[in-house]
Amino acid sequence: MAVLHESNLSSLPLLHRGKVRDIYGVDDQHLLIVQTDRLSAFDVILPTPVPGKGEVLTSMSNFWFARLGHVIPNHLSGIAPEEVVKTDADRAQVQGRSFVVKRLKPLPIEAIVRGYLVGSGWKDYKKTGAVCGIQLPTGLQEAQKLPQPLFTPSTKAAVGEHDENISFEEAKNLLGEARANEVKDATLRLYTEAADYALTRGIIIADTKFEFGVDDAGKLYLIDEALTPDSSRFWPADEYRVGSNPPSFDKQFVRDWLESSGWNKQPPAPEAPTDVLLKTAEKYREALQRLTA
Repeated sequence: MAVLHESNLSSLPLLHRGKVRDIYGVDDQHLLIVQTDRLSAFDVILPTPVPGKGEVLTSMSNFWFARLGHVIPNHLSGIAPEEVVKTDADRAQVQGRSFVVKRLKPLPIEAIVRGYLVGSGWKDYKKTGAVCGIQLPTGLQEAQKLPQPLFTPSTKAAVGEHDENISFEEAKNLLGEARANEVKDATLRLYTEAADYALTRGIIIADTKFEFGVDDAGKLYLIDEALTPDSSRFWPADEYRVGSNPPSFDKQFVRDWLESSGWNKQPPAPEAPTDVLLKTAEKYREALQRLTA
């Protein structure tokens, strides 16, 4: 399987290289986003890529963009990536792992939604009885389904820095009250519809994050990726048990290895063993097959 750790297109100017995505300028209305096989964990890019990951992310995002298009428009332009590059070498890099998208202004938050009590939310709850300042009933267990999904936004950190959870009031200060409410409503609706569908395919979406942008007229769009193993926590429904963190279809497999490695979560990250990378790739592909077959 071809592995792309970093794209290098000669046809278009590189505008930004993120944790996973490389962004190129197409024209004043469009961008090209290349989804590489880089993996980010704890906000640090690992030196070793996951084979085929970018193609899985692209296929899964395309599936969700189409399925959830009635909830909110997305940034896809409908232009084939192969049409905006000029060389065979460039076409080989973009094929199957890229989007040509509308140029939009990204909002300065990540829209996180939690449906289950797990991860940092579980740690927060054990200490405070709340998740990101939202008080919850007492006596909840790890991995328990929450009474209702929680909208817990965060800041968007630069590469190598950590996102920080913020309150909804802080999100209102950043976005304005009307926009913050619009983002919250869209986030919860996207998650609810996706989670209900995924459950019919044997997958629990425990949590996920969305990103949004606006056009010159102020219209809100879903941007970046959507409901992939990179941005979500997927659990096999048949292995779900309240009280323990189930095995997952996402990069939690790599996170668990990193946690056990003794790494201090500061750059540089250690090189993950080949078997960990291949197992992660297998989990990503299985999630795609289950959700889209």
